[in-house]
Amino acid sequence: MTMERIPILRMGNYLLVTIQVDMHDRLAMQLQEDLTTRIAKDQARGVLIDISALDIVDSFIGRMLADIAGMSRVLDAQTVLVGMQPAVAITLVELGLSLPGVRTALDVERGMKLLEQSIDDAGKHLRDDVADQQDQQEADELRHERRDAAPRIGQALLDVDSKHWKPRLRPREPLS
Repeated sequence: MTMERIPILRMGNYLLVTIQVDMHDRLAMQLQEDLTTRIAKDQARGVLIDISALDIVDSFIGRMLADIAGMSRVLDAQTVLVGMQPAVAITLVELGLSLPGVRTALDVERGMKLLEQSIDDAGKHLRDDVADQQDQQEADELRHERRDAAPRIGQALLDVDSKHWKPRLRPREPLS
C-alpha cells in the first residue's frame, strides 16, 4: 500500500503546494514532514499553499496549517495560504483558529506578490540589522579610541606650565 502524498513543486526560491484532495489527519502530517524536508533541502525562501479545492477543514487540519507556517518560519521561509473558501474561513474562526503567523491571499497571483513582498521586507530588515550592527561596531571602536586617548590628553594638560596660563574673562555686559 503506497502512502498518498501531496505534490510539492519548486518555482525558483519558492515551493508551491496545491491541495487537490480532502485532507485527512495522516495526509496533513505527511505534508508537514515532506514540506519541512523540502524547505531545508531546497533552501526555499517561501511557501505558497493553495487550498482552493478544500471545502471543509477541521481543527486538526487548521492547526497543522498554522504549524506548517511556524515550522517554515523557523526554517527561514515565509508562508502564504491562498484560495481559502468562505466556508473554510468561517469554520476556522468558529473553531477559534485565527492561524497566527499565516499570511493569506485570495488567489495564487496575489499570494505570489505577497510572498515576494514579505521576502523583500525580510531581506531589507536583515540588511538594516547588519547595517545597525556595523554602525554599533564603529561607534564602539570610536569610544575605545577616545577612551584610550583620554589619559594621553589628560597628561598633556598636566604637562602645561600652569604659571603661563591665564584665564581670559570677558567683562559682563549690563542687561538692558
